Amino acid sequence: MSTMRGVIKKVIAVLVLVAGVLILSLSIGTTENAGNKDFISYWAAGQLLLRRSNPYDTAAVFRLEKSAGFKEPKPLIMRNPPSALVLTLPLGLVGAKAGVVLWSLLMVASIVASVRMLWSMQGRPPDRLHLLAYVFAPTVMGMSLGQTSAFVLLGLVLFLRLHRSKPFGAGLCLALLAIKPHLFLVFGLVLLAWAVAHRAHSLLLGGLAGLAATLILPWCLRPSLWPEYFAVLSSAMLDSEFIPTVSSLVRRALPLGAAWTQFLPGALGCLWALWYFHRHAREWDWNRHGSLLLLLSVWVAPYSWFTDEIVVLPGILQGIYWSAGCGRSNTGFGVVNGMALLGVVFGISVGSGFYIWTTTAWLVWYVWAVRGKSDEVSAANSNLA
Repeated sequence: MSTMRGVIKKVIAVLVLVAGVLILSLSIGTTENAGNKDFISYWAAGQLLLRRSNPYDTAAVFRLEKSAGFKEPKPLIMRNPPSALVLTLPLGLVGAKAGVVLWSLLMVASIVASVRMLWSMQGRPPDRLHLLAYVFAPTVMGMSLGQTSAFVLLGLVLFLRLHRSKPFGAGLCLALLAIKPHLFLVFGLVLLAWAVAHRAHSLLLGGLAGLAATLILPWCLRPSLWPEYFAVLSSAMLDSEFIPTVSSLVRRALPLGAAWTQFLPGALGCLWALWYFHRHAREWDWNRHGSLLLLLSVWVAPYSWFTDEIVVLPGILQGIYWSAGCGRSNTGFGVVNGMALLGVVFGISVGSGFYIWTTTAWLVWYVWAVRGKSDEVSAANSNLA
């Protein structure tokens, strides 16, 4: 009887998955939907790169986006580095309508795989609190816009899962973080320090190999990619457009107002992170200490949007489980996430100042959520010493 119930549950799960895929495909599989998501910039880049054209060319990108139903007065240019272009190449083989369906399904698969692995890394607790990841506001917003952050999350989670058992494979997965390297200045610096201190040569070699693999094909198609990318990056740094981040507030608050001032929070964050790593070097655990660094790294990032915050999911789920393990309620997370979800539900743009508080809220909540657990772990380590 129990075997039959298990089979029925699996069949139901498969049917729900198939139904979800069909609904997703029908809901996003129109040219109009495709043309008005962030996805359209990746599709245009893939189309141009396969033609050996400049994927960062404003005029060419705008023409393609308009042909797919893009309605904004200015083009949406992909600002990811050339290492991210390998993801866009398959989109160059299909139209916008088919491309947005394929892209969305890959995003769903990345998020589901990431959440499943994070749940497994927490010991597969039966309470299923990891399902909260699917209603995490940046997850919902990222899916609706077709952002690449889901793939970055997958690379990050794979690193956390594999760095002990398969360091070379973990290094390969780090190449996905290069899609949005600005989010990991603090995290990446400590990762490099840790790899050097622990002589993790396999992980470093894997990282270099993964990065090289993502660059070879785009470079062969367009050898001038890097100068063209730096031109777009320089334009973005000089742009006075408001970005709802702590670093943007610092830039506006300082009398100089120069672009480099956006890196001040990141620089201070790196100094603190190196001290934090030095303090915990002997007991360092990426699945524990790394979560705080991750939240801090996104908090002080020189450039980010609300959708990028999906990458802090490892810390969020860890905080949820640790808070529950210490007998605390997760009401605080529910309130914070609920407020952010309201912004998503009511269609508030990612460029709105409404989201300026979210990175701070996740960081503060996490520190509070793991307080008791961190004390418990520290006491255990002291007893062992």
